[in-house]
Amino acid sequence: MAIGTSTVENMGMNKEFWTDRSVFLTGHTGFKGGWFSLWLQSMGASVTGYALEPSTRPSLFHAAHVAEGMRSIIADVRDPDQLLHAMQESKPDIAFHFAAQPLVRASYRNPTETYATNVMGTVNFLEAIRQIPSVRVAIVVTSDKCYENLEILRGYREDDALGGSDPYSSSKGCSELVVAAYRRSFFHNRGVAVATVRAGNVIGGGDWSEDRLIPDMVRAFSSEQTLFLRYPGAVRPWQHVLEPLRGYLMLAEVLWNDGSDNAGGWNFGPRDEDARQVLEVVKIAAEIWGSGARWGIDGTIAPHEANLLRLDCSRARTRLGWEPLMVLEETLQWTISWYAAHQAGNSDMHRITEQQIREYVALQANSPVRANMAAGSPC
Repeated sequence: MAIGTSTVENMGMNKEFWTDRSVFLTGHTGFKGGWFSLWLQSMGASVTGYALEPSTRPSLFHAAHVAEGMRSIIADVRDPDQLLHAMQESKPDIAFHFAAQPLVRASYRNPTETYATNVMGTVNFLEAIRQIPSVRVAIVVTSDKCYENLEILRGYREDDALGGSDPYSSSKGCSELVVAAYRRSFFHNRGVAVATVRAGNVIGGGDWSEDRLIPDMVRAFSSEQTLFLRYPGAVRPWQHVLEPLRGYLMLAEVLWNDGSDNAGGWNFGPRDEDARQVLEVVKIAAEIWGSGARWGIDGTIAPHEANLLRLDCSRARTRLGWEPLMVLEETLQWTISWYAAHQAGNSDMHRITEQQIREYVALQANSPVRANMAAGSPC
C-alpha cells in the first residue's frame, strides 16, 4: 500500500526521504497520531510510538489496527525516565510530539492534569531529545488555540501574542514558550532543528472524543438522537486531519535540509472560506448523513470558549509551498464516509483509512475542485 513517489513529490514531499527513516512520535494512540502513524508506515518509515492507551472506546488506534506496522509503547509522557529510555532504544532521526490532553472542557474539569501533560510532557520530550544524539529534527504539535484570542477578524500569525483564557489554551501557549526557550538554550548551536505546529480544528474518521463537534454529531445522528449545539455561532478553521499532517511531513523535510531558517512556529489551517460557524458545518453534515440527522440549541450555560478563530497560513504557503487540498464539503463527505464504513461493521478499517490517505495524496491540482480552490482566497 505504498504511496506513489511521483504523486508525493508533486505535493512537495519525497517518499524516499521517509523510507527506512527512524521516526519517534508520542501520542500515536490518539486521533491525529493514529492517522500520522499510518501515513508514515505507508511510506516505509520505521515508526516507534509512545502513548497511553486510547482514551475512548472505540478508537482509531484499535479500529484501524495502527500498532500492527510499528513499534507501539504504552506509557506516559509524564514519566521522563521511561520516555528517555524508549527514545534511546529507538534512536530516531526525527521526533514528533503529539501526546496531549486535547480537550477544552476536560481542561476545566482537570486543569492540573492538563498542565502536567501538555506543559511538563513537552519538557520531558525535549529533555529526552537533549540526550539522544541521533535526533536532527523535532516537531512539537500545539494548537491554534495557543494564541491570545482577541476575537479579531483576520487570521492569527505566528508572531502574534500567545495566551489562552481556559486551561487547555493556556497550556498550549505555555508549551510554545517551553519549546522556544529550549530551542534558544539547548538546540540552536547543536544542529537540532525544533519547530512547533499549530493546526485548526481537525476532523476526519476515527475521532470519538467527548465534547467535540464531529464525534458528538456521529453519536447523535447514528442513534437518531438530537445533537445539541453549545456554540452554534462559533467560527472555527475546519480542515481534514490529513491537511496539517501533510504540512508536518513537508516541514520535517525542510528542517532536515535547512533547519536554521525554518525553526519556530508554523500555522496549518484551511482557506478563509472554510472557517465557518458550527451551525453551518452541522447543516452540511446533516445533508450528507441523511435520515436520522437532527439538531437543536443547547440553552445551558457552558464554560467559555473562543467565538471566532482563524489562522493565517502565509508562512507555510510561501516557504513550504503548502496549500489546503480539500474544501469543507469534501472534508465532511470523507469523514462521514469513514464513520459509515465503521458503523456498517467493516472489519478492515485499516484498509479504509489507508485508502483515504492514498486518495488524499492522489488529489490533483487541476481537478475541478482543486481548480476552484485555486481561484479562491488563500489560507
